[in-house]
Amino acid sequence: MNLNITGHHLEVTPAIREFVTSKLERVIRHFDHVTATHVILSVEKLKQKAEVTLHVRGKDIHVEATEEDLYAAIDAMTDKLDRQVVKHKEKSFDHGRDAIKHQAAQP
Repeated sequence: MNLNITGHHLEVTPAIREFVTSKLERVIRHFDHVTATHVILSVEKLKQKAEVTLHVRGKDIHVEATEEDLYAAIDAMTDKLDRQVVKHKEKSFDHGRDAIKHQAAQP
């Protein structure tokens, strides 16, 4: 997985980089087909914004969260991303039909 972390109007310190990496590892654990991840951390007046674009096979998942604290914004972003990844995984593996052996026998 290719991870890119960018800061707009703030410096990405090693502590922030480690925090983002540890949070994203939890999300990546659900889904193995992640090719690239781009995280943008920015400051807009008193609001801290964290956004991520996750490139998976067949789709790009984009999530953003805004909070007053940067670490809270990163937490909210990873929670949203986790839900989106699980939803995408369920959609990609569930094709809307049951196998013949799971269908009820008809008389």
